[in-house]
Amino acid sequence: MTDTMTSLERIEATIHFRKPDRVPVDLHNFQPAARATGLPMSEVFQNGELLAEAMLQAWRKFGHDMILLENGTACNAQACGLKVTYRDDMAPAAHDPIIKSLSEVADLEVPDPYTAFPMNEILKATRILSKEIGDKVWICARADQGPMDLSGQIRGLNEFMMDIGYGEEPELIHALLDYSRRVATRYAFALIECGGHSTSIGEPLGGPELLSPRHYKEYPWRHEKAMVDELKAAGIILHNHICGNTIPIIDDFIATGAQVLEIDHKTDMHIAKAHARGKTTLLGNIDTSILTYGTPQDVEDACRAAIDILGPDYGFILGPGCAMGPETPDDNIHALVESAKKYGVYR
Repeated sequence: MTDTMTSLERIEATIHFRKPDRVPVDLHNFQPAARATGLPMSEVFQNGELLAEAMLQAWRKFGHDMILLENGTACNAQACGLKVTYRDDMAPAAHDPIIKSLSEVADLEVPDPYTAFPMNEILKATRILSKEIGDKVWICARADQGPMDLSGQIRGLNEFMMDIGYGEEPELIHALLDYSRRVATRYAFALIECGGHSTSIGEPLGGPELLSPRHYKEYPWRHEKAMVDELKAAGIILHNHICGNTIPIIDDFIATGAQVLEIDHKTDMHIAKAHARGKTTLLGNIDTSILTYGTPQDVEDACRAAIDILGPDYGFILGPGCAMGPETPDDNIHALVESAKKYGVYR
């Protein structure tokens, strides 16, 4: 069947639970896209022009409906003052927390995305993509890590988990989460101003594999919801990504109000669909291991199963459950995109 909608129309209809012509496709492919340039990833991820060109080349090759633009999970952390190591063969990593106690939160300043590196380079990439293909493809410009994840980087993961576990300074825990929310929110506004159609945060530290459902509701949930509410009031669509099996928190996850929830392969599709139907759009949840190490037929089979379960009544975007590995084969990416056209048509 020939597409009867543009990518923009298809994504917009899906997010608002209207009938699209078919299931849209997202590629969380910043690593394979950077690798395909032949340049060291460390160069691509620090240069907005190179990053934009990498994403453009990938879009021209695969023809997906949504570009998920980012340079990894360390952008906000670096803008806040953390040290970041840029690696030639994978995404950058942040290290060395910048506060030794929660009481230091009051001294932290929210960075200006237009001047703080590397936020300013991602804004540059967003502007380039918006100018070149913003009328053809949906650009989700990721506001990097959300309240929980950025807080864990700033404080140190072990220390922050112990802070939450002991629960002796809840006001200061919330103060750090609120600071991290303000960092991501300010960045999100800038990304939309530069041409993004939606934005996204990653919150894997908030998932049940690391944080209890009770602590999720008590701490990061209210800050994720506050971020959604502020952006939604300005007409901005926010995606929320939590890794692992999110079923133990699925109702609270949905109740953040995020218009798109990015789920990975460990989340039961039947349960997620039953709870999310008519409330939020689900994006995912193809196993990145299958995408990297499986055959194109393996990918097609996984996509068909996901479409069968998550596609009915709309509200579903097919894509990887998390970031694709750098060595994901082109044939498997083609299989992912083509599966939506083969199995995802709404009649």
